[in-house]
Amino acid sequence: MRNSLLADHDSGYKLLFSHADMVKDLLQGFVHEEWVSQLDFASLEKVNGSYVTDDLRDRADDVIWRVRWGDEWLYIYLLLEFQSTVDWLMAVRMTTYVMLLYQDLAKSGRIKSGEQLPPVLPVALYNGKPIWTAAQDVGDLIVSVPGGLDRYRPRMRYLLIDEMRYGDAELDFSRNLVATLFRLEKSRTPEDIRDSVRQLIEWLKAPEQLSLRRAFTVMLGRVLLPRRVPGQKVPELNDLQEVDAMLAETVQEWTKQWEARGRFEGRQEGRQEGRQEEAASMLLKQMRRKFCSTPDWVTEKVRSADLELLGAWSENVLFANSVDEVFIDRH
Repeated sequence: MRNSLLADHDSGYKLLFSHADMVKDLLQGFVHEEWVSQLDFASLEKVNGSYVTDDLRDRADDVIWRVRWGDEWLYIYLLLEFQSTVDWLMAVRMTTYVMLLYQDLAKSGRIKSGEQLPPVLPVALYNGKPIWTAAQDVGDLIVSVPGGLDRYRPRMRYLLIDEMRYGDAELDFSRNLVATLFRLEKSRTPEDIRDSVRQLIEWLKAPEQLSLRRAFTVMLGRVLLPRRVPGQKVPELNDLQEVDAMLAETVQEWTKQWEARGRFEGRQEGRQEGRQEEAASMLLKQMRRKFCSTPDWVTEKVRSADLELLGAWSENVLFANSVDEVFIDRH
């Protein structure tokens, strides 16, 4: 069961990315491809995003938009599901969701029989600490075989936007709401949050932006601030001005708490990293003894894995007949 703060986090993102300005800034600021400049952002239109797979899991948390690209529509599928670990089957899931989208477009009559299907940009937003190591193309998860059979291997790639891997300089460009959201996620002090909140107050002045301003307020009050000051009661906030005023009153007290928590988490993280590094070194040593040598990609994969994976792979070494068999999921 996902905890309430994590569920609020997903809901907060869904609320934010239900606004066209957020989708526009996501594409313009974080998709560095030539075709983005050809999109008609005035045509952005939200599409029903509730799809039910055969096992009845609802994808209602995802957000789907479409935008004119010349005479055609481009669909943007935003997977909004934040987790602390890397999902190695993300490419399979993404392929499934996009196929469900195509199926729904046909069933609803948006695509007529015999017409070509529209292009889809699948985007996965990730904000976990571990480096994302999962394949971004479903074809890379499937064993490559010699001969003509390989032509039937499916290919579909998704775009990964890894919030935590962006540096401060990369997020410091003018008037981009998504970059400001990522800065809020990465904020280290109450003053960092105040700087971003003041920017949002300045940018979201127009009456038609009231709903988006409210969405940022909800995200701050229910997710970002409670996560920064656990145990502190954050009052119900109705506007970004109230967020700024509250931070002004509590900045000194909260800064001390953040600093103390940061020192504690730093010590805990240091211990965790030490255990992880030791386990990775031990696994690599075991593999080199058994297989004489290992390719460079193995070292990179092992060094970036978490303790749970390293433990499973260490057990696999005992029975593996090849390097590849070490990484097979036996559960």
